[in-house]
Amino acid sequence: MYKVVSCISGQCAALTGQSSCLTSLARFRLGSGAARQKSAIKYCTVDIPEMPPCSFKPEEYKGMSKEQMMEICKQNCNPMTTKITYYKKPVFIHQGYMQWLWDVDGKRYLDLFAGVATVSVGHCHPKVTAAIQKQLKKRWHTTNIYIHPELHEYCDKLASYLPDPLKVIYLTNSGSEANELAMLMARLHTGNFDIITFRLTQLTWFLPNKQTMCPDVFRGPWGGSYCRDSPVQSIRQCSCAQGACIANKHYIEQLEETFATSVPSQIAAFFGEPIQGMGGAVQYPKNYLKEAYKLVRQRGGICIVDETGLGRTGSHFWGFQGHDVIPDMVTMAKGIGNGFPVGAVVTTPEIAASFVKASHFNTFGGNPLACAIASSVLDTIREDSTQHNSLHVGTYLMTQMAELRDKYEIIGDVCGKGLQIGVEMVKDKGSREPLPPEAMSEILEDIKDMGVLIGKGGVYGQTFRIQPPMCITREDVDFFLAVFNKAISGYTDRK
Repeated sequence: MYKVVSCISGQCAALTGQSSCLTSLARFRLGSGAARQKSAIKYCTVDIPEMPPCSFKPEEYKGMSKEQMMEICKQNCNPMTTKITYYKKPVFIHQGYMQWLWDVDGKRYLDLFAGVATVSVGHCHPKVTAAIQKQLKKRWHTTNIYIHPELHEYCDKLASYLPDPLKVIYLTNSGSEANELAMLMARLHTGNFDIITFRLTQLTWFLPNKQTMCPDVFRGPWGGSYCRDSPVQSIRQCSCAQGACIANKHYIEQLEETFATSVPSQIAAFFGEPIQGMGGAVQYPKNYLKEAYKLVRQRGGICIVDETGLGRTGSHFWGFQGHDVIPDMVTMAKGIGNGFPVGAVVTTPEIAASFVKASHFNTFGGNPLACAIASSVLDTIREDSTQHNSLHVGTYLMTQMAELRDKYEIIGDVCGKGLQIGVEMVKDKGSREPLPPEAMSEILEDIKDMGVLIGKGGVYGQTFRIQPPMCITREDVDFFLAVFNKAISGYTDRK
């Protein structure tokens, strides 16, 4: 279903059907949002996919103007703030509820990026909001130099979701802090220094560690038709025998070469995500992590996984479980607090005991408010069957996106699992050359203007990231598919 909206002399008529052309000053609406003004000698109204209904009514925005905000941003905010802004025409967010966001003009957006895969169960989820309100009335902050029930109740609950021997937890404020702490703990425990990460994809966060080739079965030198644990496979073909994977063999050989040429005989750790996030939802060949972990442990290192988890991949609660491995240490943040700053390092009793060789204190880690929120998130995931929703809605979204991949030459790959999905854009499928940044921005802007927010990632910024709150529905997916199809079709027609 599409909505065509045209307005002449202030009289608006909503039609269902094809687009029409007007000659006038055109005033138009996008989705269910606020009106904009556009002057044109000739203007063709655009058919816009019908946005699913939402019964929630946001508060009217009465804050500072957009112009004031932009002036403050220019004068008082670090330039890095605007460097990472996605859009030419910024989105001024006012309020959120579940999978929806509203801007200051009242326009509604379907949020399929969840604050960089951080809002796990939904914006202002009523159950999480109730937990926040309850704790706020009792106590906001107590450092972990005291014993307080919220920290211990949450640690006990979180540990119950993890397999043995991953039972010892240290709480932090963010994922970056958790990762830095994990590297410190690995070096203290092993007595070694070198840590291996995947080349380029995590370069910003983990310098000066050693990098090995990322086992990317779409963009890398090796890949085939059955490499990934995913409902959608790469378009690349292979002649692998049943149960064998030549790509995996070659990527493991690259890791072995890294051990032989770039690091000492003993290392501290190997660090990787089950499915890459910022790297572009890259999935490794089946059994890669299992074989890599074996090589790492032979060299005295421990295996650390930077986990998204919480049922987002659908098939398992933790992403590493999809690789049939148990790491020595798990770092996590983002969705565990549904957007509230909280992170964690989970490890074994043996490795945790090594940590006391150092002295470490975290003022806000284990804050009672953070613990109450994180605890309610775990409860909500169970009560709302969020993992089940991620599996079924995510699989539906991926398989439908694969049909669009087959339709358009510039969609090179659809990868991921559950509701952690990447759509890799290319100049053409033959070369697999990344679609240029200006083209990615143009498509992203169109998708935003039609009422959907998604992310970007990948080494070259060539991958659209779809990691929504895990409460989205198939109706939401159908709306997004119509929007995405229209944005890609519009771009290819213009080019």
